[in-house]
Amino acid sequence: MSSKSCPHRWLLIDPSYLDDSIPWMTSLASAVTLPTARSTDDAAPGTSRSVNATASTTTSVCSTATPARPASPSAKAHPCLTVGSPTRRHTPSWLTWTMAVASDRPNGSSASIATRSSDWPAPPGGTPTTLTTSSWLFPPRTHEVQLDEKWSFVFKKQKNCDPLDPADDHKGDWWDHVAYDPEHKLVLAVVPGARVTESSDEVVGELKGRLGGQPPELITSDEHAPYETAIETTFSEVVPRVEGKPGRPRLLPRRRPVPGLRYATVRKEREKGRVVAVHRQVVLGRPEDVERVLKASVCSRTINTSFVERQHATDRGRNARKSRRTYRFSKDWRVHESMTYFTMYRYNFCWPVRTLREWGRDGRWQKQTPAMAAGLADHVWSLKEWLRFPAIQCK
Repeated sequence: MSSKSCPHRWLLIDPSYLDDSIPWMTSLASAVTLPTARSTDDAAPGTSRSVNATASTTTSVCSTATPARPASPSAKAHPCLTVGSPTRRHTPSWLTWTMAVASDRPNGSSASIATRSSDWPAPPGGTPTTLTTSSWLFPPRTHEVQLDEKWSFVFKKQKNCDPLDPADDHKGDWWDHVAYDPEHKLVLAVVPGARVTESSDEVVGELKGRLGGQPPELITSDEHAPYETAIETTFSEVVPRVEGKPGRPRLLPRRRPVPGLRYATVRKEREKGRVVAVHRQVVLGRPEDVERVLKASVCSRTINTSFVERQHATDRGRNARKSRRTYRFSKDWRVHESMTYFTMYRYNFCWPVRTLREWGRDGRWQKQTPAMAAGLADHVWSLKEWLRFPAIQCK
């Protein structure tokens, strides 16, 4: 069952293109509404990252495109109606819009390329040649990645849910599977949902796409078992078949981890709720290579998940529904997911991190957001700028 039958993704184009006179087009291959995008001599056209998944897994019933109305800060996307959509949610991220992380690279699918409309107005003369939100600025300058899960709940806690009651299907424990860049404090990917294998596979798959298909120098996580299989499978290559070897040929090609893949885990031993020992283990790669990466790291001196755990605390403070003891917990899982994507990805562009600030030439501290530190933006985005960022909507 597909977990992304009709996702909403933020389109990576320049916010200055937000013009009420610009017509919108409909991509027949993806059945989603796409804004036509300007192109330059050295830039690739904007594409939708979720087009391939939508076109290959579902048949969406979406209305034809109509000219966009002027957006207001409180405007909400229309819900997506899909033929044969499941009524029970067994895997994360279904029937809700998600915001692409700062480092999300659009697909190169020819079926999703937005073509230039004949009604497109002439580009302004002052348009910058380098756009801070264009796809050719990706991927980010990421060297290390930490994976972890953050607990929360929807409506009521898991112990109070009845597994036989369909009304409790989308209630109970809800986990944020987070891929985090500790050097630039950048949230690379987040997948809210159940703490199952599918969620781990999805967050690692998104991580690969947002790093341009190349593995980081080091990946660390806790001992959540699905991560090892997901990393080894996602960052792998086909082993060339030896011709003339006796025996029946394999139905599926043999795969092996790509060169340079390094993965280590941290296991904390607790007694009476307190950590009394920390056990570290290199799972993929050679221990001497991991040690070499740690010596060259600007943030880590040993195998750890401290930075992503600290980001969990930051997100709990920014999103009241994630607090451990609160009356402001989410009552609906759709709203819970939407706020998860909104707060965590807005953090990349709109939240200046104190430890990322730099001393400027004017003798003052210059604020920096994670997106600026990772090379994805050149200024601190305002909330208005983030809210007016163009989106692809399924109707």
